[in-house]
Amino acid sequence: MDDLLTALALVLVIEGSLYALFPGTMRQALEAALALPAGVVRTAGLVAACLGVGLVWMLRG
Repeated sequence: MDDLLTALALVLVIEGSLYALFPGTMRQALEAALALPAGVVRTAGLVAACLGVGLVWMLRG
């Protein structure tokens, strides 16, 4: 559970930093994501989740 909370905290740090450093670019990225069909967003989310699981599996063994 500690690892999960640490991972969530790191996501907040990274995302918060991106919004603080590049607010215009992040707004454009959000607008672009909203313009995509739901299927494309779903597929991208599944690919990202699978890559994340694979990376954790490789790093943690």
